[in-house]
Amino acid sequence: MDRALGTAVLDRGGLDCLIKTLAAHGRTVIGPTARDGAVVLSQVSSADDLPFGWGSEVEAGRYRLVPRADGAAFAHTSGPQSWKNFLHPQREKLWSTDRAADGSLTVSEDRPPRPSYAFLGVRPCDLRAIAIQDRVLAAGRYEDNGYRQRRNGAFLIAAECTVPGSTCFCVSMGSGPAADQDAGYDLALTEVIDPAGHRFFVRAGTEEGSKILAQLPCRDADSVTEATAGTLVDQARDHMGRAMPAVNLQTLMGESLDAARWDDVADRCLTCGNCTMVCPTCFCTTTEEVTDLTGDHAERWQRWDSCFDLDFSHVHGGPVRSSPRSRYRQWLTHKLGTWHEQFESTGCVGCGRCVTWCPVGIDITEEATALHDELAARLSREHKHEGTQP
Repeated sequence: MDRALGTAVLDRGGLDCLIKTLAAHGRTVIGPTARDGAVVLSQVSSADDLPFGWGSEVEAGRYRLVPRADGAAFAHTSGPQSWKNFLHPQREKLWSTDRAADGSLTVSEDRPPRPSYAFLGVRPCDLRAIAIQDRVLAAGRYEDNGYRQRRNGAFLIAAECTVPGSTCFCVSMGSGPAADQDAGYDLALTEVIDPAGHRFFVRAGTEEGSKILAQLPCRDADSVTEATAGTLVDQARDHMGRAMPAVNLQTLMGESLDAARWDDVADRCLTCGNCTMVCPTCFCTTTEEVTDLTGDHAERWQRWDSCFDLDFSHVHGGPVRSSPRSRYRQWLTHKLGTWHEQFESTGCVGCGRCVTWCPVGIDITEEATALHDELAARLSREHKHEGTQP
């Protein structure tokens, strides 16, 4: 290993050793696996659990696993899950209460043991998503204790993208396909397959990452492998499937609240909430109380909620946003616009999951472009009208 630079080259055996070394340090290793016709995130115990030889074909409203002849492990696009499923789970018990025979109540906060996670194969866009959720759920005035406990100490192993999907647009959101040095990873992998063999160029991003790398059967990084890894990532950057319009999206959303395009998308949107469920940054939750049949035991659970749910904006008298138009507009303008006002960043990382997993194929980049075109046409008409005034 090149200890000065914190770089090395691993083969498949070294990747297997990485997983087992992390497990030996008491970590629950989560990585991509091929199951049920998709790449899903699950606990892995060896490199054999990874989706070697599987890629994916994606389009708006379409996802298919396809075999790859080169045996690559990370040549697939993001599946329906993100690391949010583990750091900010869909359902979590907050507390329970029991009533004694004398009528007194005992309230107990739910504090299950929190796993020490190691995430293997985190895409650069998902690294950005985790950083965004850190600000939303752990850096504000009202911290989510469960998220903080799961997030603290999580070991992140990035997998740089070399095969972008047709729904990916991370370049236009500044979140990929390379894992930047300040992205927060402990180790970063770039998969290289060429006549010299199948291997992984590895960079350490933290001291802990360097310590783990030093325990692995690796060899010093050579210039050919490093250069090839960089070329593959550059090629991915040049072959993104989609892109956001090159404008200030925050301003665009703020000036498009009355756009006719919202009616067009409302005619197609099912308000199913799939986009918010697969989004790696959507964070909204609600709480619900459940009791047993006796009424002596009750629990409060936190679960994901969606701004597409009719009851999401319910107040006395009914929901504030009752139409599909208003709910889709709320989601998109918040994601691309008012998120900046709350958290000083966009809420979109360009992973493309919302495009892939929308059952009717609504494309966030297409909608943003249509809004931009409509706004540009309106401003042009207004300018011409002002020029004709006496």
